[in-house]
Amino acid sequence: MTATYRAMQIAEPGRLELVERPIPEPPAGQVLIAVEACGICGADANDIENGAPGRIPGHEVVGRIVTLGEGVPAIWRIGQRVGVGRFGGHCETCRECRRGRFHLCRNQPVLGASCDGGYAEMMIARATGLVSIPQELTSAEAAPILCAGIATFNALKKSGAEAGDTVAILGIGGLGHMALQYARRMGLRVVAVGRGADIAAEALSLGAHRYIDANTENAAEALVAMGGAQAILTMIADSAAIAALLPGLAPEGRLVLLGAGKDPLPLPLGHLVGGERGVIGSITGSPYENERVLDFSVLTGARPMIETMPLDRAMEAYRKMRSGDVKFRMVLTMKENANAHQ
Repeated sequence: MTATYRAMQIAEPGRLELVERPIPEPPAGQVLIAVEACGICGADANDIENGAPGRIPGHEVVGRIVTLGEGVPAIWRIGQRVGVGRFGGHCETCRECRRGRFHLCRNQPVLGASCDGGYAEMMIARATGLVSIPQELTSAEAAPILCAGIATFNALKKSGAEAGDTVAILGIGGLGHMALQYARRMGLRVVAVGRGADIAAEALSLGAHRYIDANTENAAEALVAMGGAQAILTMIADSAAIAALLPGLAPEGRLVLLGAGKDPLPLPLGHLVGGERGVIGSITGSPYENERVLDFSVLTGARPMIETMPLDRAMEAYRKMRSGDVKFRMVLTMKENANAHQ
């Protein structure tokens, strides 16, 4: 192993630069990972556009452990392939951790925002944030599941929908294309809602039973005609589009919000109260839950659709993601690290 590693850090807001850094020693309770793949997520935009110069973005990280810090539990070993998602490891002492709600820990680092992420050949990570990666998945396939996969998988579980129920997926992009696959494999009646006919065939091939083009059809009325949706999962932050779909929610149904936006969401109080409908937010999950969704992906054959680029083209890959000219996830690869543990 060399004494330095390459990384794409923020040079100034909105611009990345390739740098070389000395390889660090992991502190107690942490590990050094040789990164093999790192997904580019829509949430990276805020980190890159508003982050401090010198910060390394990226929070869909898969690689192999090359160094163990003091006190790291014996379940983690040199050469083991692991992943780290948006939240970089819970503290185990705050109120939420003591309740077992590790993904809500108030004292954990946020990869790419409050600590360096995975647009790099090496990365330090807390042992509490590590996720074991199944051998059936390539590193590039596994990386987006650590964010887009866990977010949509957990949202479906929280929705209360059961096999045979109708679930509407609003927004067929990086998250939505995973939600369609998981929902179909959970035995749900899946309705994809988007804008334009160009995505219809893809939505159906990914698992939707029906595609509604909101440009040409009243999506809420279409859902009502089907008996209403037991759950509506929104991948977008367009409050007007979300509000327009709310009348399609069945009695006792749930609107589950994944897209975080700044605009307030207008809610029809009578519609919610009269039908005992609910609105909840959903955010990622714990390392254990991430392992569950990885295993489910292996079991059912669900896979992210990805395009890959090498690390030194991270700026190009990021711009492509931002333009929407990708189906459906961009992943950076560090092929030289494939045997970094040896």
